[in-house]
Amino acid sequence: MKFVDETTIHVQAGKGGDGITSFRRELAVPFGGPNGGDGGDGGSVYLVGNVNLNTLADFRYTRQFKAENGQTGMGSDCTGRGGADLFLQVPLGTAVYDNDTQELIADITTHEQQLLVAKGGYHGLGNTHFKTSTNRAPRKFTLGKPGEARHLRLEMKVLADVGLLGLPNAGKSTLIRSISSAKPKVADYPFTTLYPNLGVVRIDSTHSFVVADIPGIIAGAAEGAGLGLQFLRHVSRTRLLLHLVDMAPFDDSDPVDAVRIIENELAKYDAVLTGYARWLVLNKLDLIPAAESEARCADVIARLQWNGPVYRIAALKKQGTAQLCFDIMHFVEQQKQTTHDPADTPDSHPLDH
Repeated sequence: MKFVDETTIHVQAGKGGDGITSFRRELAVPFGGPNGGDGGDGGSVYLVGNVNLNTLADFRYTRQFKAENGQTGMGSDCTGRGGADLFLQVPLGTAVYDNDTQELIADITTHEQQLLVAKGGYHGLGNTHFKTSTNRAPRKFTLGKPGEARHLRLEMKVLADVGLLGLPNAGKSTLIRSISSAKPKVADYPFTTLYPNLGVVRIDSTHSFVVADIPGIIAGAAEGAGLGLQFLRHVSRTRLLLHLVDMAPFDDSDPVDAVRIIENELAKYDAVLTGYARWLVLNKLDLIPAAESEARCADVIARLQWNGPVYRIAALKKQGTAQLCFDIMHFVEQQKQTTHDPADTPDSHPLDH
């Protein structure tokens, strides 16, 4: 299934049913009076969070959605049937915007959370409502009101505890394969990851966290280069960012420059992201001679003036990944006990591995 994380749709609530003019007609009841019933209310349109969905692909081709109209009223004071509500399933992490005003309506973040996006029209009144002592045979009734219509923009941001950052070929997909059951594509060329991959990392039977491989961030990503602009939004919902660095790049590029590129793109896209908790993960150390490994790591840390947590790993061989996962789990559990936004979390951790 194609990954779709942004789409626009048009929703139309149902029209309220009209009231009617009707009079009671029975044998031996010459003055029966009015008995026109009300119409039924129009159906409303709701968006509903569904934990089993991970893409907006259902809205890729079908963009128009309409709830059912209310039924017209009937005689004998019978009210018309109300129109059925329309429930549209969306993945968790979907932000809903009014596409005309660009106003954020709400975020859908929990399973079965319902969001009313278009209210059905109010029913019309039958002539029975208009009888008075001086007007015992009213022929007045009202029409049902039209339902709301809205153009919406749905923007999905993956819900993950941990986001993986890094230039293409930094080893993000390899890491997520090593620590979870997710199987993203891995190859020796850039841009093998074309959409976010989610993996559940299980520490034991009762402790786990979700990690997201965010693809396509290169220099100029915030302006639309590569795939970064399309997927940078997914960083915003994570509690922790792991910044992976290729310590043995095939083109002999400087790992420090690789870190700076990502930092610049985060700042240009949204300055708030620079305040998120971020750990430095020096990867592919298995490709460096053991005698040189520590010196190279120390040089990169010193030139970055990095004062946060640092981890030294070889994702392909799972070296150092176990301790990294345990520390992430500890961090995530601490964060879940607080109510403040992840962006307010200080970038600090006592460990350096």
